[in-house]
Amino acid sequence: MPDRSTPSDDKPIDLPQPAVGRLSLYYRELHRLLESQQGGVNSQQLGKLVNVSPAVVRRDLSALGTIGRRGVGYDIARLIERIGDVLGSGMQWKVVLVGVGSLGDALLRYRGFERLGFQLSAAFDNAANRIGSTIAGVRVLDAALIESFLAAEPAELAILAVPAEFAADIADRLVGCKINGILNFAPTTLKLPPKVAVVNVDLASELQRLAFAIQTQK
Repeated sequence: MPDRSTPSDDKPIDLPQPAVGRLSLYYRELHRLLESQQGGVNSQQLGKLVNVSPAVVRRDLSALGTIGRRGVGYDIARLIERIGDVLGSGMQWKVVLVGVGSLGDALLRYRGFERLGFQLSAAFDNAANRIGSTIAGVRVLDAALIESFLAAEPAELAILAVPAEFAADIADRLVGCKINGILNFAPTTLKLPPKVAVVNVDLASELQRLAFAIQTQK
């Protein structure tokens, strides 16, 4: 399924998931270039930073209606704005996190979310020693309060960092609270309505992919 992205002119753009992932990488590296006072970048330079070919960079950016100038490349500030429009990075997104174990704790402490417009409004857990604490400025509430909290303070997105056996039930509860997208770190496949976007991050599976890639290079 393509990822549905909407730029500032409200005309949706259909992009395959790999392209969306690359746009996010371009966005990150472009910010770094801008912070280093660089004004322009070409497809070869940008491709080298994210380990893709210049042709792939040009194809991805042309899909956004962004064409570089021969011999000059792309204006970094304008490119950041355009990619940000498509990815929704210019918007403010409220996010809740469920599961404050080691992974959830680390995610709460990660400061990169705020720069991209993602505000963690609350975290939930069922462990007595975590409930009532505050981690990096985020309250940890009893998981039993998910529904009442989201009724009072709606959010669009949720991060799921719970054991696999609890993931389906928690996900269903979140969807019932009108959560539209879930970043799922639980090592299980969620079966949710098609209208709910799910991105799965299975760290063990990613290590398997990495191991396979290394083996094929030998």
